[in-house]
Amino acid sequence: MNVKEAMKDHNGKPMKHGKEDVNGVRLHYAIAGSGPLVVLLHGVPKTMYFWRRVIPYLTPHYTVLTPDIRGFGDSERPDKGYDTQTIAEDIAQLVTALGYDKFRVVGEDWGAAFAYAVAAFNRDRVIQLVYEEMMLPGLGWEDGPADRVKRFKRWDTRNLWHLNFFSLPGYPEMLLAGKEKEFWGTWMRSEMYDPSALSDDELDEYVRWMKTPCGMRTIFEVYRESETDAEQNKKQFEKKLEMPVLAVAGKHFFEDEALSQMRQVAENVRGVILDCGHNLPLELPEEVANEYLKFFNEIKD
Repeated sequence: MNVKEAMKDHNGKPMKHGKEDVNGVRLHYAIAGSGPLVVLLHGVPKTMYFWRRVIPYLTPHYTVLTPDIRGFGDSERPDKGYDTQTIAEDIAQLVTALGYDKFRVVGEDWGAAFAYAVAAFNRDRVIQLVYEEMMLPGLGWEDGPADRVKRFKRWDTRNLWHLNFFSLPGYPEMLLAGKEKEFWGTWMRSEMYDPSALSDDELDEYVRWMKTPCGMRTIFEVYRESETDAEQNKKQFEKKLEMPVLAVAGKHFFEDEALSQMRQVAENVRGVILDCGHNLPLELPEEVANEYLKFFNEIKD
């Protein structure tokens, strides 16, 4: 599969790919469209490729920038820097390097935690924030919904069983080596209402980079920094975000959790729940994009 050819704008033209040295790391990014800038941040264990079905709906109206987060995809894999504040600074510097000042930021899963940090640490630059399908470190990350044990089966990731496992030094890398496709395919599809929306080609793209040096380690380093993230976030919680926030969730996964969390940390929040599971851009790309556009259009640039 050729990722560059698979990621296209609304005219079927491949996105422009490049790499930029920012904040001590070399980031791979793709960009397309015209107009005000929208930054799309992927979660775990994904890459920029996760957004390919949404991008063509946005590029008629906006310039879309989607990076591979540090350590993921074809970005550099440094030894450290996987806390959300550092990753937020990566993104802010990338936007600056590409010649933009103000921008909108969208994040899903861990990308939503990164997006919150981008907004919190760049309040004068971020116009709007879309926070999608995530529990924010520092806001009940450790506990989650109070009744989750009664509601969910043991294997359900909403039970957060994976937090301790992924945080163990070295063990997940050792135990999952050679089983990347089986583990992450099962993981992602178990979180989806329509598991067929995750194609084998897409899963192969994620496995490709995981099998490169330090690939799997970077995934777990994100989890290992969650306590650091919580401390960083708690300082930002002291002053609520003032920019408009859209909280997006799947009816069959986090439901109203994203909205509940954002209302604690932002002043101007509204939410939408769509009839799908955790991976909204795969299951309902057009509906997700339309919700983004309706939200973005509330502010005229």
